[in-house]
Amino acid sequence: MAIPQNPLPDLPALPPIRTAITVAAELESETPANISVLGAPQLAAIPGLNLDDRMRSIPGFSLFRRTSSIIANPTTQGVSLRGLGSTGASRTLVLWDGVPVNDPFGGWVYWTRLSPDQIDRVEVLRGASTSVFGDRAMGGALALFSLPVDRNRLSFAYEGGNRDQSLLATSFAIPFLRSFAVSGSLRGYATSGYFIVPATIRGRIDTQAGVDFVAPVLKLDYFTGSHRLFLKSDILIEDRDNGTSLQRNSTSSGTVAGHYSGGVKDRVSLLFYRTQQGYHQSFSTITADRNTERISFRQTVPSNATGAAFLYQRSFAPVNVLFGSDMSRVEGTSTDALVPTGQRVGGGVQWQQGIFGQANANLGPARLFFGLRHHFTGQGNRFLSPSGGLTLRRGPVRFRTSAFRSFRAPTLNELFREFRQGNTITQANSSLQPETLTGVEAGVDFLGETRRLGVSLFRNSVERIITNVTLSSTPAQIVRQRRNAAAGLSRGIEVDARQRWRNFTAEASYLLADSRYITRERLPQIPRHQGSAQLTYTRGGTLFAAGLRSFAAQFEDDRNLFLLPGFATFQMTARQRIAHGVSGLFSLENAFDRTFVTGFSPTPNIGAPRLWRIGLRWDKP
Repeated sequence: MAIPQNPLPDLPALPPIRTAITVAAELESETPANISVLGAPQLAAIPGLNLDDRMRSIPGFSLFRRTSSIIANPTTQGVSLRGLGSTGASRTLVLWDGVPVNDPFGGWVYWTRLSPDQIDRVEVLRGASTSVFGDRAMGGALALFSLPVDRNRLSFAYEGGNRDQSLLATSFAIPFLRSFAVSGSLRGYATSGYFIVPATIRGRIDTQAGVDFVAPVLKLDYFTGSHRLFLKSDILIEDRDNGTSLQRNSTSSGTVAGHYSGGVKDRVSLLFYRTQQGYHQSFSTITADRNTERISFRQTVPSNATGAAFLYQRSFAPVNVLFGSDMSRVEGTSTDALVPTGQRVGGGVQWQQGIFGQANANLGPARLFFGLRHHFTGQGNRFLSPSGGLTLRRGPVRFRTSAFRSFRAPTLNELFREFRQGNTITQANSSLQPETLTGVEAGVDFLGETRRLGVSLFRNSVERIITNVTLSSTPAQIVRQRRNAAAGLSRGIEVDARQRWRNFTAEASYLLADSRYITRERLPQIPRHQGSAQLTYTRGGTLFAAGLRSFAAQFEDDRNLFLLPGFATFQMTARQRIAHGVSGLFSLENAFDRTFVTGFSPTPNIGAPRLWRIGLRWDKP
């Protein structure tokens, strides 16, 4: 699809319902689940600096804590869907052009790597209703795809705002020799940040938390006939202030990846990637009055990951099959320089390998699905992951149901790395076993040219949940350890509605997720209710969108001692063409400056205040 010269394209008519998630290039895995798609026009209409803030409009999408990636420690940026929660490590697989984005050592996601303006679409699969994806996809998958490169484009944008925000972004694409294209982007951001401790308890050691980062990407594409090949390299360099005088962390990361796909009736896909990363963190002990702190240890975590995948797809009308194999090798070591003396070292190597197959067959208005994966998760564990489902289309109504079994292996971070947040210590556990999930889902979709409604009921039972178990809790210090806790059950209902009317689009979504341990305590970091609503107006070179996000109360910990009250925030964004190829930009988040609690350490932490940015964007006509 060609990229419009105008950066403010009119929102298109509602596209056909998505019945498959794209694995890589043109290879798709048909699934009986509900798949949401956010295209470039929709992403442009949602306020938020990074992609995680924009994705919060999807019901059930959340990070480990309520904090934005603008100031959140990277180790808390794991993705959760449908109330499964996370421990920093994602229970959701995130792919960028088919390449895993989840951190190789810890499973979280560096959202600063991903420029929302360079994403053509995001496909969201909730649940493990396909067996194509393995580890990290226990709760679903997010598939991100870069803008196409079949025509020349050049853009430059700058935004500035309160809290000393400064954002610079540029990108280009140059096709040449009819079958080649080179493209790239550069995105840099800096802010003085904001205080994450309420003013009433703030001490002399408290400083503003913020981030400075730069993220360049370079990509070479070859495309001719039915064959496509790309080679891509992306780098991330970021430095973060964590909210006190002595606590900081920094990350330097680089990934190279290549992907080939070819064929018409028979399609073949070959993928490889290599990631090298260094993570550095300083931890401190803070006195009760928050006027004094001292370094407790400094941590260095070098890690690397190598992965590859082979996929083959073939159609035998009325049957489609997709099968393949994948592998990954992750190596990392956490070295803690203790203060005043001493050293603590933990780490290792984790091999994972899997073979899988997925098939679907058309039987009149019905479609049957079946999948199976056999996976070696490391540490001597093997897992069989089946999936199956049925869809039935009757005019504008589509019924669907599915059942599946999935898993998540503990990351090296959970096995070997100890960390500290404020005066909360979380210990590693080298004896962790993989989590397992058994899920069922049923839903109905009502489809129309200008309106759409989807309703889903789900039930997910999780065994051996990996969570942070509280060992002791005092006003001065909390000690937790990662453990396979009691089993848990998450069940609920999800509603997603959209209505087009002339130049307006109204969208609303709601998620009810009752997520509990079998001992009846609520799973931490999961609200029972959450929802969002947005109204978008677009005409010619004008775009305006305003929306509301609401989250009910949730608990910080496994014992349900620390309650995080519910809250709602209002945000808006606007773009206006002011000359040929030039547009003005405006973005406002948490417009009413609502104060909300994001966690306890055991001191309460608070989320982002009102943030606004204004800027200009130029696109070469």
